[in-house]
Amino acid sequence: MLTKTELLNKVRELADASKSDVVRACGYVSTTKDGRERLNFTAFYEAVLDAKGVEIGRSGGAKIGRKLSFLAKVQGNGNLLIGKAYTKKLGLNPGDEFEIKLGRKHIRLVPLGSEDDGGEE
Repeated sequence: MLTKTELLNKVRELADASKSDVVRACGYVSTTKDGRERLNFTAFYEAVLDAKGVEIGRSGGAKIGRKLSFLAKVQGNGNLLIGKAYTKKLGLNPGDEFEIKLGRKHIRLVPLGSEDDGGEE
């Protein structure tokens, strides 16, 4: 059974094939007691999600933690902290740079190098 990068590459390669053919080509096939072929779609889809870094559910009863509130508060030193959970959710990495655009009652962060409409809000 293919996993990770090999799996994603094979799925892209077989983009025009049927779902059954893709599952079969990626090796997610088993044989039943009576000798028939069984396609393991669930295992295939879970492997695709894993290869893409998507987590659904948590095993072992791990704590999920508190939910994101989407509120921020200016700290005593004047800093406005966004937080790790938000930067992770947005796929931001250390060193990413942004232009700060100020509106009347809002702040907009625009990634450097992105196309912006340039209009004031």
